[in-house]
Amino acid sequence: QVQLTESGGGLVQAGGSLRLSCAASGRTLGSYAMAWFRQAPGTEREFVSAISWAGGITDVDDSMKGRFTISRDTATNTVYLQMNSLKPEDTAVYYCAARYSSHTGWVPRTGYGYWGHGTQVTVSS
Repeated sequence: QVQLTESGGGLVQAGGSLRLSCAASGRTLGSYAMAWFRQAPGTEREFVSAISWAGGITDVDDSMKGRFTISRDTATNTVYLQMNSLKPEDTAVYYCAARYSSHTGWVPRTGYGYWGHGTQVTVSS
């Protein structure tokens, strides 16, 4: 089992920045992928970004490239999502997720089975 706890959400003005954190515990993450998803009211949960724990391979949704950056700290088992140039449409609950992944060279966007409870991000105009 993997337990995930998000933090760092809040209220920010458009153009501002936030850094979300996800602390993982429960098992060794060496063969895992970690990801961020988000869900706005009335919409489906959507992929934001992912990173492979072992190799640090990253993937970011095209609509967020250049603004969002994912990273991980293997010493503290923490994944981060740095969000810059935030827009009101980025308002959502952001979820951290994890899955076993034996892939090399790429990181999956689907199939995540471990989820955190989410952290609210609100961007005011």
